[in-house]
Amino acid sequence: MARVYKFGGASVKDANGIRNVERIVRLALNEQSPITNHQSDGLMVVISAMGKTTNALERVVEYLAAGQEEQALSQWVDVIDHHVAIMKELGLQPGVDIRLQGEIPYDPTKPFDENYDQVVSMGEIMSTQIIAVYLLKRGLSVEWWNMPKLLRTDDTWREARVDNEVSAKIIRAGWDRPNRPAVVIAQGFIGGTGDGRRTTLGREGSDYTAALLGNYIDADSVTIWKDVPGILNADPRIEPNTVLIPSLRYQDAVELSYSGAQVIHPKTIKPLENKQIPLFVKPFDDPAAAGSRISADGTGPIDIPVYIWRKNQILITMRAKDFGFVLEESLSEIFDIIHRHRLKVSLIQSSAVTISVSVDNTRFVPDAIEELKKHFNVSYNDHLSLLTIRGTTPEIVEQAKAGRTIMLSQTTRRTARLVVAEKEN
Repeated sequence: MARVYKFGGASVKDANGIRNVERIVRLALNEQSPITNHQSDGLMVVISAMGKTTNALERVVEYLAAGQEEQALSQWVDVIDHHVAIMKELGLQPGVDIRLQGEIPYDPTKPFDENYDQVVSMGEIMSTQIIAVYLLKRGLSVEWWNMPKLLRTDDTWREARVDNEVSAKIIRAGWDRPNRPAVVIAQGFIGGTGDGRRTTLGREGSDYTAALLGNYIDADSVTIWKDVPGILNADPRIEPNTVLIPSLRYQDAVELSYSGAQVIHPKTIKPLENKQIPLFVKPFDDPAAAGSRISADGTGPIDIPVYIWRKNQILITMRAKDFGFVLEESLSEIFDIIHRHRLKVSLIQSSAVTISVSVDNTRFVPDAIEELKKHFNVSYNDHLSLLTIRGTTPEIVEQAKAGRTIMLSQTTRRTARLVVAEKEN
């Protein structure tokens, strides 16, 4: 039985979290474990950067791009010091057991996005090095894999596209070789080009990495370990009375993740569905808990209302300059611009003379708006959120609207989608 486990930043944010990873790994390797009754044929463990390391490394790149070298170095030293402190708490010797990279991997002659990938990817490199060495010191059979040399991608910086054919061959060859250690520690979120440059797969891309690896090694299951009991019908930070959803079909999970559910990365499901590999979402502080199971044979449609918030939206409305019919004549042009500027569309609404789209408010939006203005009259509202309610009723919709400024709404038989002002939700 080959399995893939993925631990996010919250589960490895400190020494206690890493000790908990060891506990869960040992349970997985033990045939008497509460997780499984089968002997393990190997465990692929995918690790994210520790805690808020990715955010801190993003600031390093931003400082350097702005010519603020002193601030960048100070932020970099803070990151290194944080990792060194965790190593010491785990009983590891910095500079002896592990030598962390001292210099910032930044080249001022390269584009910002390429430098972003070289710097930010160091978070996963450092976290996995520390955890691999710690598990080895604790007597486990462990091997560290350098994913930029194994998961082959193109050079679309910050959202690299994976070459599945090449990557699958490389990964499978490493996994199937004789005398492979029982546990493989691999980085999530990052890959590499054929000429050796590191790439990233998009924020929260570690889930996607775990799904790809599960597909490549024909895993029996993939488990994502989170700081929640499983997949809930709402964000517990927003809704006080949440309910665990114990079983979902792949299609339900795709809809939830695309709508903005934070538990699963949107690209995670397809590699698993292709090979009918079940995905479990479990609490890392209670490994024996059932959590949630996503598979082809889920228990049917979710029978409770599900509330999903997608934050940081911008609503862009386009009108024809000459009072023509936007929908009939310009739809392909609009979506070509949206595609070329890499906007992530959350909602579309159209009439005879206007088209409105709610998109993630990313760094690509300003340039897209400027190009759209060349062809259309464009207006927009930012500081918005998209609330998707699945399994809705008219009463639920009215309750959700109460006290909020609604910029746009759509309602179908079972789903309501409301674009609302962020400051009021």
